[in-house]
Amino acid sequence: MPWPEAVTVCEVGPRDGFQMEHAFIPTEVKVRLINALSRTGLREIQATSFVHPKAIPQLRDAEEVMARIDRAPGVVYSALVPNERGAERAVAARVDRIDIVVSASDSHSLSNANMTTDEAMARAGRVAALGREAGTDVTIGFATALGCPFEGFLPYARVEALVARAVEECGLARVGIADTVGMANPALVRTTMEALRRRFPAAGFSLHLHNTRGMGLANLLAGCDAGIAHFDASVAGLGGCPYAPGATGNIATEDAVHMLEEMGIATRIRLDALLEVARQVQEAVGHAESAVLRAGTSRMLLGARRDGQTKLGAS
Repeated sequence: MPWPEAVTVCEVGPRDGFQMEHAFIPTEVKVRLINALSRTGLREIQATSFVHPKAIPQLRDAEEVMARIDRAPGVVYSALVPNERGAERAVAARVDRIDIVVSASDSHSLSNANMTTDEAMARAGRVAALGREAGTDVTIGFATALGCPFEGFLPYARVEALVARAVEECGLARVGIADTVGMANPALVRTTMEALRRRFPAAGFSLHLHNTRGMGLANLLAGCDAGIAHFDASVAGLGGCPYAPGATGNIATEDAVHMLEEMGIATRIRLDALLEVARQVQEAVGHAESAVLRAGTSRMLLGARRDGQTKLGAS
């Protein structure tokens, strides 16, 4: 299949990235960084999560963040929602979209949500109904669909059955498939996504990939090859999952944008502006997992050679 002409990148750093930080990031810093991300050309930003503050205290300021950010025209500001109470809070905070996550494996679901996957799907249906009633868009993502730290690689039939429930029972049009702990490889990503697109041609699929074992961008390209044109990524490569051992390192947004644009695949994101935000994020949290942030872009290298410079990078 030919590469897509353009892809949409959903920035998940303010949620998936910030939730993994040991120290609480001040609300004003979160707001400043989200506002800066809004000016890069990103069209989707997952700004926070309406989870119980005791579960993820790093995001205990969800309402305040949503109230204080400057909402740029054309940008969708979503939030992760774990349950009905979270959905009610998200609707009250005027999120543009509710993002539900269900673990595809029972073991991870029990560890993460203290319930089986079947129970979590029933709850997802209730959350989806609440969102529709409020006129708020709703999506669902399946964690560990491409590999579970407790059960290994799940049978494709299980993933397909869960997607069927999401699409046919919950009425959800967009479904995310996640490599929560970075176990996936390009062959698995391509075959899984090709099969899902054949089975559910009307559904919109996205991929949430981690770079834990260095295959994140290769898996993204495998997704493109399977016809996927919607991907999650995290500025400065922050993130992981508090309930998934070893799940460090989302794909860095700037790495993904750099690669795609160099290939001629449009993202509509200004890489120079994005890199500046990545530097600000690195300053705020003290670390980053980004190749482009370290080494600079390919075009920066060419410019440095022309100017007789030898030192590149931002860290």
